[in-house]
Amino acid sequence: MDQKKIIYFEQPGDKNTEDAINAAYERAKEGGIKHVVVATHRGNTALKVAEKFKDLGVQIVAVTVAASTKQENIDEWNKNLPKPEKLGVKTHRGIYSFAGIERAIKARWGGAGPAVLMGDTLRVLGEGVKVGVDVSLMAADAGLIPAGENVMTIAGTSRGMDTCMIVKSTYSSKFFDLAIREIVCKPYTEGIKHEAR
Repeated sequence: MDQKKIIYFEQPGDKNTEDAINAAYERAKEGGIKHVVVATHRGNTALKVAEKFKDLGVQIVAVTVAASTKQENIDEWNKNLPKPEKLGVKTHRGIYSFAGIERAIKARWGGAGPAVLMGDTLRVLGEGVKVGVDVSLMAADAGLIPAGENVMTIAGTSRGMDTCMIVKSTYSSKFFDLAIREIVCKPYTEGIKHEAR
């Protein structure tokens, strides 16, 4: 038996960023982690993580959304990109595994396909849980992290960070090989409070 502490935040959101980064750092110091995947729309969270983790010798991968998303996020991402890259952070912009073409089908004909349903199912544990799984798949599909290893994911609800997990990584085409091994921190959740996406 292995006992570990899980931190639960009272509310989701960016007010938890510093505490969540500290919790992630403490877990990474325990060992067994070579890769950290950070969800970041604008690059700010990735920069904070890179600065905090610089003495650990782990590879950090910053993942943001596709260029088709809100333009202001992309403009800020492009402006901030040199800062984390200077610290050795690998970066990736791609389409969410649980979205993509299914969103186009939903917009045109209605309904939801299996990937959208899977994403919303993960959201019952919290937005950061869904996003953490998503960015780990995106990073593996892009060849930035190996499949089949324990990888730390750092994600959040809207801006900032409130969720950290250790997952067994895999490719999106082998989704059911993925495993959530540990939850380091996450907010309490109240279910899904937005329309299906």
